[in-house]
Amino acid sequence: MPVIPDLPGDLVPRNSEQEIWLKNEVARICHLDRPRFPGSQPVSFGVRDLDKLERADYWVCEKSDGVRVLFFVNTDLASGDQALYLIDRHNTYRQLSGIFFPHHENPMMPLRNTLIDGELVIDVDPVTKKETLRLLCFDCLVVNEMNVMSRPLDKRYGRLTEWFYKPYAKMMKDHPHIATSQPFDIKVKEINFSYHVEKVFNVDLPALQHGNDGLIYTCVSTPYTPGTDTNILKWKPPSENSIDFKLVLRFPPLRNQPEKPDFHAKPVFLLYVWCGDERGVPKYEQYDEMYVEDEEWERLKLSREQIDDRIVEVHWDPAVSRWRMMRFRDDKPHANHRSVVENIIQSIIDGVEKEALLARSNAIRSAWKARLGQPQTQSQPPPQAQMRLPPLPPVPKMPTRPPQAELRYGPLAPSRWSKVAGPEIVAGMKR
Repeated sequence: MPVIPDLPGDLVPRNSEQEIWLKNEVARICHLDRPRFPGSQPVSFGVRDLDKLERADYWVCEKSDGVRVLFFVNTDLASGDQALYLIDRHNTYRQLSGIFFPHHENPMMPLRNTLIDGELVIDVDPVTKKETLRLLCFDCLVVNEMNVMSRPLDKRYGRLTEWFYKPYAKMMKDHPHIATSQPFDIKVKEINFSYHVEKVFNVDLPALQHGNDGLIYTCVSTPYTPGTDTNILKWKPPSENSIDFKLVLRFPPLRNQPEKPDFHAKPVFLLYVWCGDERGVPKYEQYDEMYVEDEEWERLKLSREQIDDRIVEVHWDPAVSRWRMMRFRDDKPHANHRSVVENIIQSIIDGVEKEALLARSNAIRSAWKARLGQPQTQSQPPPQAQMRLPPLPPVPKMPTRPPQAELRYGPLAPSRWSKVAGPEIVAGMKR
């Protein structure tokens, strides 16, 4: 099973003045009506979605098996101080140190408020086995104080590469010694036209150094939408579709004391589905059971981890017609909502195999070219010549300047919430 990384950084205390301020600031730059996690969520791919790929332009990329995060660059325009945060799906914040992002026009100045969507993965070198924590960026909501959520994907992706990544990559190239202070490496994820899915299967996936969890199709023409977005499609082979449930254990009663549970016996593994919140309290209902073999139960006991009341990812095993455990998902705040579960089950029933995707590629290509008014019978140039922002080309060297005129990058600024800059009293306590 692929390794899911722990999030780096210092956890911002829950409900602290700092966290409240950060959430309100993110809501402000994202034009949200209230503070919440602004990331978008895909829906499962089904047979009906093959028609979608013909009717509209989609980009496709591999779905990394890591931790979904938003990366927040927060810059104080008055002082120029820059603070960096990771935001997870629990909408908790972790503050990072050791990174600086220069402005795309003047690297002496800091990049202004920016919010990037990405996946944190652990890449393992196949030769040296060295592990590298890496943030793979694939979309953006805000760049340099400019909200781009209403713009189409190709425009957002262009700002992601040109305004966010390239200035940072040039800085790292010009000053390689600062790489040691970075909490993780940063890359922009490679994206392809939807009809180049064969290249994704045959070239991109074999070259990965991290786990893969299928494909993601994203509509090019639609805006970035917080919450569930039906224009983002998550494809997996039907046999690999998974669901996140809440695991609840129920032990049988003791023979001599039936009012007490027998904690030495093997329990029943109940799967609960999330039904939303009721007055701010998550509501769960029993949905099904998970099948666990005796050997698996013994291994779970030997791990000495808490098992009950955790989010567990399961898949449907047709050999036994039961749900089987894949792993715990402590990175997720809730199990899948009932509506999501029903959609995933439907995608298992009418799922699309890899061969069906490949067989539809020519029709998808023809429909795409027809929308552009281009000939459909000509042989196509390689993807690199058609699209391609990714993979990123080497950053061109700046024009030669006299030594005295070379631009300098700004220093790593302390957080506005440091002991010298932060408020004297937080939550009624002196800092």
